[in-house]
Amino acid sequence: MISSVLPTYNRAPLAFVRGHGSWLETEDGTRYLDLGAGIAVNCLGHAAPELVEALTEQAQRVWHLSNLYQIPEQQKLADLLVEHSFADTVFFTNSGTEACELAVKMARKYHYDRGDERAEIITFAGAFHGRSSAAIAAAGSEKMVKGFGPLLPGFTHLPWDDLDALKAAVSDKTCAILIEPVQGEGGIRPASDAFLKALRALADAHGALVIFDEVQCGMGRTGRLFAHEWAGVTPDIMMVAKGIGGGFPLGAVLATENAASGMTVGTHGSTYGGNPLGCAVGARVMQVVAEPGFLADVIAKGAFLRQRLEGLVAAHPDVFEDVRGEGLMLGLKCKVAPGDVVQAGYAQKLLTVGAADNVVRILPALNISEADMAEAVARLDAAAATLKPAA
Repeated sequence: MISSVLPTYNRAPLAFVRGHGSWLETEDGTRYLDLGAGIAVNCLGHAAPELVEALTEQAQRVWHLSNLYQIPEQQKLADLLVEHSFADTVFFTNSGTEACELAVKMARKYHYDRGDERAEIITFAGAFHGRSSAAIAAAGSEKMVKGFGPLLPGFTHLPWDDLDALKAAVSDKTCAILIEPVQGEGGIRPASDAFLKALRALADAHGALVIFDEVQCGMGRTGRLFAHEWAGVTPDIMMVAKGIGGGFPLGAVLATENAASGMTVGTHGSTYGGNPLGCAVGARVMQVVAEPGFLADVIAKGAFLRQRLEGLVAAHPDVFEDVRGEGLMLGLKCKVAPGDVVQAGYAQKLLTVGAADNVVRILPALNISEADMAEAVARLDAAAATLKPAA
């Protein structure tokens, strides 16, 4: 008999009823140290006081208005995002998947309005852009698309970080190039700075747009507000979600005025996107995360945690291979099945997240304490000690 909740998730036998900071608690009071942060969502930890305050204050005023009317909280968050990014304009969604849908529409409409009906969007192996029809077509992996055809056409898939393949594929028929500056689901794989710079130059040479998917790697996760800032390049369109709401469902598409020029009245919309509750929380997240001191702390914490994780790799060479990533978006490349590491972590009351390419993701709250990071590595050490090397 089917569950009343559609059984599309392989859930761990854990249920949490409360959380604070980097800790979660079950009904019986057992505490777990969380290195997943809801898959990079709870950027300020669980029940962050400033976010509880923002949500509570807004909840006592108005929850939902729809986009038939002006929404001051939406304008405030849009202004903050424009102030702190390359963008001139913002459209609010409820998720990263919805942001992908608009990014694809925006890029194609841009060319259509110029009398050039380009549709081809170049994407890369290992990508994850969501689970809608456009997003799975963009990813293209068998795991994502099998059984869900026919797929939305117009996507060309290339090897990851392969400049020669990109040079061969880009043409005057290319509508846009869509890439995660750091792949999350793909195994914490950063694109090289040189590749992103070359990608931007190739797009410009052929009149194509650049779309960055920063749903997982954005909002301070790598130590810069947006990961592409490390390479010194900017996109035309960018998708954000996850950390932008600190746990409240929220997403956005940021764009230059030029790239967004085709999106006029009636071309796109959302019932819930940009609602007062979500935007009030998002504005408070931005006020915290965009502070230079906060981002400097993320860099310092990332260096501390990376050093400890590298020590862990050295102590368990039969279990781990290396550490990858930037800031507090880190991955442990494993020599055993990542799922085994995650399961062993549960036994040590530690939460991590698996990924492709034999990687376990380390995505703690951006304000995690040094003491909690040290404790987390000690628990990972104890977990690794219980694992046997792959045969």
